[in-house]
Amino acid sequence: MLEATLTQTPPMPIFQLAERNRAEKIWTYADYLNFPDDGRRYEIIAGELYMSNAPNSDHQSTVTEISRQVANFVVAHKLGKVLVAPFEVHLSEMSRPVQPDVLFVKAARWPNTKIQFFDGAPDLVVEVISPSSSRLDRVVKFTAYEEACVAEYWIVNLHSKEVEVYTLSAGEYALFGEFSGSEVIKSAVLEGLEIVCETLFS
Repeated sequence: MLEATLTQTPPMPIFQLAERNRAEKIWTYADYLNFPDDGRRYEIIAGELYMSNAPNSDHQSTVTEISRQVANFVVAHKLGKVLVAPFEVHLSEMSRPVQPDVLFVKAARWPNTKIQFFDGAPDLVVEVISPSSSRLDRVVKFTAYEEACVAEYWIVNLHSKEVEVYTLSAGEYALFGEFSGSEVIKSAVLEGLEIVCETLFS
């Protein structure tokens, strides 16, 4: 995801207000509901606001390919639901909404009715990163997903064309595997899933 920080001066009153009150401002979901529908992705994590503009074609191509291959496996085995951003995940009272690039929730945990957001930790989340989003995905979201007990977190690096898979171990993420080239990505949550890493990148 492409991160835009609040140190810039965007032409929107909401961010002008944020700059004036940054030291004491804690962003809430109530604030989010008043944000403009302007094509940007807004996320609130641990009370901090993060904004990203529309991603480029390489990012979206990789997100599409990941979701396609994961969804094919999930549907074939009737394992649950796979969704892509924009879709809200409410990890906690202070971290909502968060919008992973790709998420998977097991069938037993997915509501039987139509929902506007998923309340709780997905079983697997994927973030496709670029140099500008490295801190957001490797530090901010890494911590948020770990604290929320998301069982598995994939970090997909567009620049190096590598995939890192982290799984929870004693409440902390441990590296399950690092994959590149013709290596086959494997998952602890989706046991039996096999994706050739290089097929995710155009």
